Amino acid sequence: MEFETSTLMMIFFILFLIISIWKIYAFLPNKELSDDDTTEASTKELTNLVLQVIKNSSGELTNKELFESIIKHEDFDKKHFWRFNQNKLNQLLNHYYLENPDTKSIKDIYKQL
Repeated sequence: MEFETSTLMMIFFILFLIISIWKIYAFLPNKELSDDDTTEASTKELTNLVLQVIKNSSGELTNKELFESIIKHEDFDKKHFWRFNQNKLNQLLNHYYLENPDTKSIKDIYKQL
């Protein structure tokens, strides 16, 4: 049984296409990582920690002082939130300001709490 060149080329193309798709699928992450701090639950936990630190302060915090207070807080999990930085704090605060339009600063959050 003889195959034409175009038929052999099509068979090999389909075969290698299937193999390459399988290789891509095998290396894609399929489960949630234990230190993933981008999930909704992690973000909510971090937001609650930010609010707790603001509530325990006098409300006269700058963003940098708030960041340092959060890192020093006893409930802050350094292994889980190892990517937490000043930019992440700013994003959390901006998200909180969007959800609560009557707050525009850390002092407003303190007054609201």
